[in-house]
Amino acid sequence: MKQNITVVIPFYQQQPGLLARALHSVTAQQVDATLRVVVVDDESPVPAQDDIKQAVASGLNVTVIRQRNAGPGAARNAALDTAGGAGDLVAFLDSDDMWRPQHLARALRALDAGHDVYFSNFMQLDAARPAFERAGRLADGEHSAEHMAIDEGDGLWSYRGDMITQVVVGNLIGTPTVVYQPERFPKHRFRTEYRRAGEDYLFWLGLAALGAKFCFGTVPMVDCGRGVNVYAGSGWGTDGFARRLFDERTYRVACEREFALSPRAQAHVDHEKRRLAKAFSADVLHRLRHRKPVDWRLVKAYWSARWSER
Repeated sequence: MKQNITVVIPFYQQQPGLLARALHSVTAQQVDATLRVVVVDDESPVPAQDDIKQAVASGLNVTVIRQRNAGPGAARNAALDTAGGAGDLVAFLDSDDMWRPQHLARALRALDAGHDVYFSNFMQLDAARPAFERAGRLADGEHSAEHMAIDEGDGLWSYRGDMITQVVVGNLIGTPTVVYQPERFPKHRFRTEYRRAGEDYLFWLGLAALGAKFCFGTVPMVDCGRGVNVYAGSGWGTDGFARRLFDERTYRVACEREFALSPRAQAHVDHEKRRLAKAFSADVLHRLRHRKPVDWRLVKAYWSARWSER
């Protein structure tokens, strides 16, 4: 019996053609499985329907869900609500990224070895080296006490370390690389209140806390593209910068409140909270000095949150 895989794609883009390219990478998968794609149009300026015509014509099963703009986490949740069936899998793909042809086949091999969540190495935008190598973690043959090979010759490994610390200190799980089995975690969803930072990290942390068994592949299976990105649009000096800093710090607070952190992870959270507090204050002062508008409701919420931590 063929494996059923639901491919979840949140969609919000300002450039046509990106989704069509992502869908082409789905049709190019060299895997013996039944694929169902759920595209959630998050009130995108470029409608999803314009990009899926060719994919549908090629025989790909694509469902489009339209919703009021609520962010990628809410879009993924809408798609997850439609997924189901005993033994079915969910694979995440962003609308500006592309899978390599063996991605799903490798994920199935790894998950069939008794795991719940698979993620792979990937190529970040404009990077010359894969993400794992750039970060210096999760390399073939390293950390022998933490990792066990599923297929060492093909770069597939069981993760045997502390996944909560890995995500908190130096997360290398790229959302478009993830394939997982939702049957054991039917109610687990993305946290939509962390729209600009942390919602995907909290999803992985939640799975780890629920006892999910992780595995990974060191061969890059995803190429990241250039599209709408919450980080790219909220750097220093932009109107969204303070909002992003607020969400980043709130995410760190959630980590220490909701999960049992190792001393290393706790030290990292403490450091990041201090760094983000300085950056938030600097942004407010920068706006005041240059007579730019300040979101005083956000400032009040920020200081109220800090006071409640005392």
